[in-house]
Amino acid sequence: MPVTSSPRFDERKRRLSGVVAIPVTPFDADGSVASETYGHLVDRVITAGIDVVTPNGNTGEFYALDEAEARHCLELTVKAAAGRASVVAGVGHDVRTAIGAARHARDAGADLVMIHQPVHPYVSADGWVEYHRAIAAAVPELGVVLYVRDARIEGERLARLADAAENVIGVKYAVPDPVRFASVARDAGIDRFVWIAGLAELSAPGYFAVGATGFTSGLVNVAPSLSLEMFRALRDGDFTGAMTVWERIRPFEELRAADGNANNVSVVKEALAQLGLCRPDVRPPSRPLTGGERGDVAATLEKWGAHQRIF
Repeated sequence: MPVTSSPRFDERKRRLSGVVAIPVTPFDADGSVASETYGHLVDRVITAGIDVVTPNGNTGEFYALDEAEARHCLELTVKAAAGRASVVAGVGHDVRTAIGAARHARDAGADLVMIHQPVHPYVSADGWVEYHRAIAAAVPELGVVLYVRDARIEGERLARLADAAENVIGVKYAVPDPVRFASVARDAGIDRFVWIAGLAELSAPGYFAVGATGFTSGLVNVAPSLSLEMFRALRDGDFTGAMTVWERIRPFEELRAADGNANNVSVVKEALAQLGLCRPDVRPPSRPLTGGERGDVAATLEKWGAHQRIF
């Protein structure tokens, strides 16, 4: 019989089977976190119907924030969510820092943590399990989502980790290989975790076809109705409908993916700036868009707006 997670995490698992929004971190003119704007952006996606928000994800420029800023962003998200959506706090770096961030998230009112893929240059399979086990054990009250970007992580390791930590309930799988994902998910236990397509909308149909039930999104910051439309189609098995949305968002997502994903955050922030929702500023190693790239973003927004009001 497969082992399943505790029923006390059922509601959190249900919400993870949907669109998992990764909000941007807006900055003021002086480069500090724009707190009021941040709250408005989070409120905007939740009001649109999003059930899960992940502050301090990669689209939130996690690695460009210091510890105090990351904690502040988490607190702003919890306040803006006000119980209307689950808050999944992104945590990472060394084990002690990650545990500190996870405990702060718990105390601030988050429901779950997402543990970023370790960026240490020397990662062993056993060490990967122990890294995540230690963080999960420090916050047994919270659900834990793993962020898997390493194709070497096999299903057996995920199953071993779940044996050691019942609060590990979700996997954000971001290896660009649906066949690999299908194998890993089944080796780990397809019903044991919520499987989240971690490469956003363009990859979501392929991953849903083989077992994913949710997907992460940065696009949702800009056009939440498009992300939700795609999710509803995938949830209902309407792949034709999902691919209709896919074609509409493809130009925007390809702009984000340009130059090895260097423009991932810059494109989203530029779109938000053109909609009057925040400044386009990003921190190094990201860069602002060129004039031509800004024109491409404007053309996409105009095309979307010409069809219907989606913003």
